Amino acid sequence: MSSAVPALHPQPFADWGLGLHRPLLIAGPCSAESETQMLTTARGLAARGQAQVFRAGLWKPRTRPGTFEGSGDAGLEWLRTVKESTGLLTLTEVATAQHVEACLKAGVDMLWIGARTTPNPFSVQEIADALRGVDIPVFVKNPINPDLQLWIGALERLQRAGLKRYAAIHRGFSWFERTPFRNSPMWEFPIRLKAAFPELEIVGDPSHIAGSRDKVGLVAQQALDLGLSGLMIEVHTDPAKARSDAEQQLTPADYAALVESLIFRQALPTPSMHDRLEELRDLIDQLDEEISQKMGARMDIAARIGDHKREHNVAILQPERWERIMRRQLRLGGHLGLSDAFVREFMDAVHRESIRRQTSTDAPLAAPAGSPQSTAEGLDR
Repeated sequence: MSSAVPALHPQPFADWGLGLHRPLLIAGPCSAESETQMLTTARGLAARGQAQVFRAGLWKPRTRPGTFEGSGDAGLEWLRTVKESTGLLTLTEVATAQHVEACLKAGVDMLWIGARTTPNPFSVQEIADALRGVDIPVFVKNPINPDLQLWIGALERLQRAGLKRYAAIHRGFSWFERTPFRNSPMWEFPIRLKAAFPELEIVGDPSHIAGSRDKVGLVAQQALDLGLSGLMIEVHTDPAKARSDAEQQLTPADYAALVESLIFRQALPTPSMHDRLEELRDLIDQLDEEISQKMGARMDIAARIGDHKREHNVAILQPERWERIMRRQLRLGGHLGLSDAFVREFMDAVHRESIRRQTSTDAPLAAPAGSPQSTAEGLDR
């Protein structure tokens, strides 16, 4: 992380004063549609005891006008009724200072800032200013596009407003490459965020990553395996009739079955595991050093190739050479159990660094791994 980024000092769930613990399980409908829908869903969740927090969107930022944009202020009373009826804590999304003020007045327990709001520093600052002096827990979803600094910046604005109870939500990213999911997981982003700020709690949102109910369990388990602090899953009493995100919502019964099927792992190893883990980690550290040394040697050779080409007035770009390299690496990767996607992304990154060295410029190439620009310019090493 850049040294210019100040340290965040969030409190863990255990210090929020709400009886929360890891893994935090948040469930509820995408949208608050009616009091009956809210109560029926909440009671179905409470009866099974597998959720600590009830979530529902009251103000829905939709892509196009004319679609269902939420129940608005009317849903605040429904959230209050849910809490009184079930004892579940309540959580909803805010995008403006007016939303914040309405939620505080109605006694909503927690708030979240959505993926469409997080990228706008003005909007986040408006919310932070409205929360100044009111330390209500706030979750921040990652921005729609993969920008770690915007995500960190939104959390930082809350901290500077005096909040201590804040956490992140990972809901995946919109990306140009086709994936089996609605939003690309890009797990490296929450991993990097956690590495930079180890005390920060990060909750996974498998519903928005998956985009379809049959994949929610798969993504949920991946989130838990990576050590995320909990899950936020969309649950509706009758998903087929949901007015938003119908394809990715579960019934309370299906949600209960999913939670029962998940493997909840310890955040830290037990003492008996620690010695063996350290042995394996030492091996990884040694291999990482060897990889770095070999990559350094490889780049030195790439730079010498660049010098040789310039001396003989030969173009740096050699697409046919790059295609041969990629085919060979894909075959080798397949034999070693590496996915094609990993091999392509790794080799594209190597490729860009090779070109930087061959063209003697300090500016990194900005084309994302796997993009048409990075692969079509396939370069000689």
